[in-house]
Amino acid sequence: MKILMLASEAVPLAKTGGLADVVGALAVELTRLGHEVRLVLPRYRGLEDGPVALRETHRFRVPLRHDHVEVALETGTLKGDKGPVVCVRYDPFFDRPGLYGDAAGDYPDNLDRFALFCRAAIEACKELGWAPDIVHAHDWQTALAIVYLKTLYQSDTTWTAPRTLFTIHNMGYQGLFPPAEYPATGLPAADFTAGGLEFYGQINLLKGGMIYADLLNTVSPTYAKEIQTPEYGYRLEGVLQTRKDRLFGIINGIDYDVWNPTTDAHISANYSQKDMSGKKTCKTALRRELKLPQRDVPLLGMVSRLALQKGIDLLVDTLPKLLALDVQMVMLGSGDALYQAELTNLSERFVGKFAVRLGFDDGLAHRIEAGADMFVMPSRYEPCGLNQLYSLRYGTIPVVRKTGGLADTVVPYLPGHAVEKATGFVFEDAHPEVLLSTLYLALQVYRDKTEWADLIKRGMKQDFSWKRSAKEYVALYERALVETKPAAPPDRDTFPRGRFR
Repeated sequence: MKILMLASEAVPLAKTGGLADVVGALAVELTRLGHEVRLVLPRYRGLEDGPVALRETHRFRVPLRHDHVEVALETGTLKGDKGPVVCVRYDPFFDRPGLYGDAAGDYPDNLDRFALFCRAAIEACKELGWAPDIVHAHDWQTALAIVYLKTLYQSDTTWTAPRTLFTIHNMGYQGLFPPAEYPATGLPAADFTAGGLEFYGQINLLKGGMIYADLLNTVSPTYAKEIQTPEYGYRLEGVLQTRKDRLFGIINGIDYDVWNPTTDAHISANYSQKDMSGKKTCKTALRRELKLPQRDVPLLGMVSRLALQKGIDLLVDTLPKLLALDVQMVMLGSGDALYQAELTNLSERFVGKFAVRLGFDDGLAHRIEAGADMFVMPSRYEPCGLNQLYSLRYGTIPVVRKTGGLADTVVPYLPGHAVEKATGFVFEDAHPEVLLSTLYLALQVYRDKTEWADLIKRGMKQDFSWKRSAKEYVALYERALVETKPAAPPDRDTFPRGRFR
């Protein structure tokens, strides 16, 4: 199967968050499964010094507003012959310090930037003489490619219409722009309607991808259900309800070549399910690194963006009572200045019990997963989540809120109810006292060494590899090829207007 993978970031070339990990790993795994995958990204600043050797192969002109501009294609191969990468180079748009913005905020011309990228990605296939069976686009930055295939390219006789899959990684990021910028899309005015890209008077690129794609998916089955409700739908739940028969959930995988305690070069000692002795060494080393005293008490860990979505407010309200117990906690993260200040104050108040490191350090993230006894994720919403999957692999028991992918991947420990299947601790209500009571339960079970060891073993046996997830994506691609017709614009007259506004 020929698969065009469109994304604004992917490891190992460009990364600001989990999207890059998902796209990069999925492209590699699909290639391993024997599919012909071409990963297309913008050519950002610094890629010339990156891990993939890129060389210019083509130049061509692409429409931009009322003009045309010349773009270049630079191609390379992922290390280990893991598939080709194609980068769209247009320095006025992509030779910048950040992918989406700088210290002043989002770039004001992001609509122009990603409209150009989407047009160029489609034209690149024509320049390369390569017709994909599937176009798989990720998040708002690539949504216009889906729209273009069903509008501007619908009658293009040089283009064999592929089927399309649009993946929503987080409903909170929609690509909203003022209506005056609509000419940047290059689309007819007829598409700026409630049944198209219009959203409460603004342009909404995510909505465009949701409406025009043959199939949709998000990154967990539970999140696919949640986003059809007002609580999680960000005012797009009506669109998703209308397309619910074309909406699916696939759990992200993790790269066990990177996240594996038996081979991890970031940690002080390697260990496995058969020999856990190295985990104790990792715990000792983590305490030493973060200047906590060596004591025989439970060590909790957390690696997170410091944002309301991640439930940091719940944690801040919980910590004084939690740290009054005989426990220690380490935390790594950055984000909201208010949360950074509150966590710093708590670390000064509870010296020797709570250590926080502000910023991001990939090596330390690995060491926290390896050295902690429990990993805390009190997210208000979590489309998939990756840290709970890392924790299971590292024998670190997750304590999570029942939402999105957390609900799909952690089997709750419920006293008296099939504890032999449990892999972690789960709470439902987003309230500090509920989080605290769940942590109390986890600490109680921790004292039962046999029960705790059983929890660890069950977690480490779980399979959340990318091979498993990639096969589910292949099944969706096959479904798109068999069940859907070639790209055609949606019939707006069939859309209940109120559900789209």
